[in-house]
Amino acid sequence: MEESFTTELDRTDRKILRLLQDDGRLTNAELATRVNVSAATCHRRTQRLFQEGFIKSVRAQVEPQSVGLGALVMVGVVLDRSTPESFAAFEAAVVKMPSLLDCNLVAGDFDYLLKIRVKDMPDFNRLHARELITLPGVRQTRTFFVMKEVTDNAPLVF
Repeated sequence: MEESFTTELDRTDRKILRLLQDDGRLTNAELATRVNVSAATCHRRTQRLFQEGFIKSVRAQVEPQSVGLGALVMVGVVLDRSTPESFAAFEAAVVKMPSLLDCNLVAGDFDYLLKIRVKDMPDFNRLHARELITLPGVRQTRTFFVMKEVTDNAPLVF
């Protein structure tokens, strides 16, 4: 789904976006000072960036280890058919998986690439047997356990 953005971003808008990517907890007053505009102007601009879809959300990034989800797994999924109906059925089911972080339709060896967080390898084995291979249309999966996260959710550069 493509968004249609009605407003051009100027230098101040871009700076607001970059600062909020680095620290979503900045107060409006702190943000206004850093972009060198009044608090009222900063608030108005930030609200417009939300309303027009430039900012999707602001949320805390939880440390996975601290909540017992230390294993990151990437799973390539091949469907048995490449039809709009099979893609729709798979997508409707996969988004209901609580452990799923990301699901992307990709070009290449797989139809989808999934990013999943679990406790450990036995936890993933249970998830694989109970959920992954039972998803609609799944013909094959290839699993990659992440050994080291070099970067995660890096800020956009624009």
